[in-house]
Amino acid sequence: MNLESKWLEDFSALAATRSFSQAAERRFVTQPAFSRRIRSLEAALGLTLVNRSRTPVELTEAGQLFLVTARTVVDQLGEVLRHLHHLEGGQGEVMQVAAAHSLALGFFPGWIAKLRNDGLPIATRLVATNVGDAVHALREGGCDLMLAFYDPDSAMQMDPEIFPSLHLGTTEMLPICASDAQGQPLFDLEGEGSIPLLAYTAGAFLGRSVNLLLRQRSLRYTTVYETAMADSLKSMALEGLGIAWVPRLSVRAELARGELVVCGGQQWHVPLEIRVYRCALVRKANVRLLWKRLEGAAAGSA
Repeated sequence: MNLESKWLEDFSALAATRSFSQAAERRFVTQPAFSRRIRSLEAALGLTLVNRSRTPVELTEAGQLFLVTARTVVDQLGEVLRHLHHLEGGQGEVMQVAAAHSLALGFFPGWIAKLRNDGLPIATRLVATNVGDAVHALREGGCDLMLAFYDPDSAMQMDPEIFPSLHLGTTEMLPICASDAQGQPLFDLEGEGSIPLLAYTAGAFLGRSVNLLLRQRSLRYTTVYETAMADSLKSMALEGLGIAWVPRLSVRAELARGELVVCGGQQWHVPLEIRVYRCALVRKANVRLLWKRLEGAAAGSA
């Protein structure tokens, strides 16, 4: 049996409020996500804990008995965590951030450093992941914030009222490749022949943007490698295997050292917008404080 501690906290909140919507609000998640977590708990136990046919909801006999254990475990775990944070000198809650891989490496450290230098001493925990998993984590309450490139076509299928976002900055995807002995690009986007393309896998947001550019410019290419990660494409480009479109923030060091070169003019660049997302249902003090600071910064730069 594999139980998650958050399920026990969810169940305790449901027992206290006798309402899925109120319990979901208390647990800082959407109601559908909260309902799925309660069902996951019931599935793990092999028991029906909640009588959903009654309003307000009622616990079954098994639910009432299990509540005693759930509350005990939650209380004991909370006490242990408070003790451990005290030993480590922790101050307040840790803010969990899910971020696309390229932003986790190329943007997040500088962003957090600036916030701390500006007098916002937040403690953070970073999870680098793909965009789909980051969106799922935000929906399910698995993270407090999400960093991602803005996709205007899909807007990540998230209701902006529940999952508001703020503009953090811009960058661009550059066509890059290794250089020859004279420091010139190994491959030429303006040439007559087909180029070897280091491509994103189907469905990746960065890949959709690149594919749109390639169609618009009728570029002849042969795909020699595919991956969902920009940093993997960068590594293959460093080996001289082809041209890749990679966010500028991911290749600044390699460009400065001359290990990679931009192999196309401005017409081959793809603009990107960096955004931070949160769930409006979250009431955590550190999240509210950070969001208020970011809103103020956005208003000041407008």
